[in-house]
Amino acid sequence: MGNRIVPVALLALLVILHGQLWSGRGSVPNVSRLVHQLEEQQLNNAKAVRANERLAAEIGDLREGLEIVEEKARAELGMVKADEIFVQVAK
Repeated sequence: MGNRIVPVALLALLVILHGQLWSGRGSVPNVSRLVHQLEEQQLNNAKAVRANERLAAEIGDLREGLEIVEEKARAELGMVKADEIFVQVAK
């Protein structure tokens, strides 16, 4: 009787561990899903870093020179200088 309990217990433990490997919290499908999520988040972070760098460069330009201020006023607000004539061409 004692000789049969140990192998059965080891076999039950092996089945439990194998079940955890495929369906538990640290299972193979769960880990691959988390790796995929991590890759997506890293791409999003890289995009955000590029956007932040672009905005930081634009802020630096705004602080240093008036050329970018004039360019933004012309592009976004449609402003013109006092001695300029604005001509709009309709398509």
